[in-house]
Amino acid sequence: MSGPREQSGASRLDADRGDPSRADASRPDAEARPTGEALLDALEAGHLRVAEPRPDGMWVVHGWIRQEILKLFRSSPVVPLGGGAAPSASVRGAAGDDPGRHAFLDKAAFPPRRFALADDVRLVPGGSAVRRGAYLGRGVVCMPPMYVNVGAWVGDGTLVDSHALIGSCAQVGAGVHVSAGAQVGGVLEPPAARPVIVEDGAFVGGNCGLYEGVRVGAGAVLAAGVVLAATTPLYDLVHECERTGTSAEPLVVPPGAVVVPGTRPAGGEWARARGLQAACALVVKYRDAGTDARTALEGALRPPAGTAGGA
Repeated sequence: MSGPREQSGASRLDADRGDPSRADASRPDAEARPTGEALLDALEAGHLRVAEPRPDGMWVVHGWIRQEILKLFRSSPVVPLGGGAAPSASVRGAAGDDPGRHAFLDKAAFPPRRFALADDVRLVPGGSAVRRGAYLGRGVVCMPPMYVNVGAWVGDGTLVDSHALIGSCAQVGAGVHVSAGAQVGGVLEPPAARPVIVEDGAFVGGNCGLYEGVRVGAGAVLAAGVVLAATTPLYDLVHECERTGTSAEPLVVPPGAVVVPGTRPAGGEWARARGLQAACALVVKYRDAGTDARTALEGALRPPAGTAGGA
């Protein structure tokens, strides 16, 4: 594809990559930073988060929080954790009667969270878990089975659908739809690396995969099956440019972009001779404030009436 290349992360660099000399002044200094259980409490209450947006649209990453989480992992022993009703006699067998065997074994510091009615979170029964140290905003709905890992932030009114993952330290904004089977990848190391970020009002389609610090802009729509990592090429058909990222400054999906899976010719004579294709992603349009995600997707994926292939 011809057209200019754009380093997608370069225009909005993260302001703090974990360097204390560049830390946000609103955050606690090194002497006052919480650790251990106090840190996990602060994360769950939303008083701290691994990464947060700034008024200028940039994101600041607090690498010290991930360092403290990693310390907890290293120092915490593996212990039995309760997890539901005991198996029935018909399926227990000899192993089920053994007091030395347990349904779940995990790090003592990170048991599944428990919620009160006052939290205004709907966690539907059926195999879901929210790990200690994860924040869920008011009105969040979790459909089973799904999993939210330590350090993650899920904003108000977001839906996490069945078989979806919100990985460690991933940041998901308010009013986001994380569809069934979507994977919002997590990262703990290196501590200063940007986590995956999905900004307010975005739509993440079924079986999407977001990894390696990808940032999805506010209101963007990802069609089912879109997979994006730090260096995945994103071809913007509207602005006729290729948006790229690096491991240090991962790919940024522009706000309001409607993204569908695509392919491009694989490089090399051998691949070209066989017509081989490599996966990529395509920005096919941009939604406006009055267009909901479903309408934007339908308009992007359905050919106009009267054209070849139209309905």
